Amino acid sequence: MDKKFDRAAEDLGNIVALEHVNVTVPDQQLATLFYVVGLGLTRDPYMMTSINNMWVNIGRSQFHLPTAKPQVVRGHVGIVTPDREALLDRLTRLRKRLDGTCFEFTEHEMYIDTRCPWGNRIRCYAPNPYLGPLSLGIAYVEFDVPPRTAEGIARFYCEMMGTRACMARDAAGPFAKVSVGMAQHFRFRETDHPLPDYDGHHVQIYVADFSGPYRKLVEKNLVFEESSQHQYRFRDIIDPATGAKLFTIEHEVRSMTHPLFMRPLVNRDPAQNIMSYRTGHDAFIQ
Repeated sequence: MDKKFDRAAEDLGNIVALEHVNVTVPDQQLATLFYVVGLGLTRDPYMMTSINNMWVNIGRSQFHLPTAKPQVVRGHVGIVTPDREALLDRLTRLRKRLDGTCFEFTEHEMYIDTRCPWGNRIRCYAPNPYLGPLSLGIAYVEFDVPPRTAEGIARFYCEMMGTRACMARDAAGPFAKVSVGMAQHFRFRETDHPLPDYDGHHVQIYVADFSGPYRKLVEKNLVFEESSQHQYRFRDIIDPATGAKLFTIEHEVRSMTHPLFMRPLVNRDPAQNIMSYRTGHDAFIQ
């Protein structure tokens, strides 16, 4: 008998990729120390190469870091990096250079929790089956949300954005899990702790059906920027049934015809250095 496969497990839904997480930073040099020197990521060599913005490549995704008052994600970003021990060594060597900032890191069995100089939490995992086939990339963004909102948020992404979303559970408890690309998710985890005011940070996604969600969002008066032919933005996540606002996080929504869709990103091997140079190992091979 032919082997049976779960074909539905391969469905992505309408959101096909999480391309970047954007937080503003007040100091590009400190940002370089944390994201490039510490985390071992790669500054994009072609785009935003001046001193007022930096795009940092991580696999097929990016962090965007324009210069302004610091923004902090209400939650954390989960990334996959290939070498835990090398990461720990780099972070340890940064302690003195980032002294006096919010920088810190703690070791856990499954991950290393890091905090950038302004408080953004980046949770770093080694490649593992739990996070799918990623060897380098942004696996998820987890948002802390108010009590009794997660189920409504899952409905919003299903009904308004046309993507796969459901309630899931892990060791920390239940959360809404939203598919935003291959081995990429948004997580919305309820908390009783007071949440800081939203400060304007944003996430950027690519969608296959560009106009369908747009019509639904416009009908609910949620689109606040008509960016271009290939892009629009919305902020508020609502309960589709009642219209009640559940959470705010700006979404930069792009079509798959956007000129930057699937743009090749340069990723270096952070183990490469002048003292132990290996020919042919400059680039990270996924």
